[in-house]
Amino acid sequence: MTINEKQDSIIEEFSMFDDWMDKYALLIDLGNSLEELEDKFKVPQNIIEGCQSRVWLNAEFKDGIITYKGESDAVLVKGIVSLLISVLSGHTPEEILNTELYFIEKIGLREHLSPTRSNGLLAMMKQMKMFAIAFNSVSGKQ
Repeated sequence: MTINEKQDSIIEEFSMFDDWMDKYALLIDLGNSLEELEDKFKVPQNIIEGCQSRVWLNAEFKDGIITYKGESDAVLVKGIVSLLISVLSGHTPEEILNTELYFIEKIGLREHLSPTRSNGLLAMMKQMKMFAIAFNSVSGKQ
């Protein structure tokens, strides 16, 4: 599935709910289904700066594909981490770098987050792109 197909699927899933309390519940469910991050990745260099909650993000590069793993100590943020990972994980650095993450606006997520949570979301997206830039340069594509 392409990144845009994944985004469209998320938009469709969130469009089933009119009430934001239901959408928050969906985010929490997504966070609860996120695979737990191994303790060896819960290190200071994997903490996302700028997040209100503690968020760890790790990326591995194998066979030209980036696999992201992450976790947060806040259930709602863990759901946001889960969304970002589900969209971007399993793709090449080039695909990630050439993608606009439009699903965030389309589902209304940014406007329903506090300013500090919104800053954290931007910090998570930036870190995921930074991993892609680093892995892209390692793979020889610039």
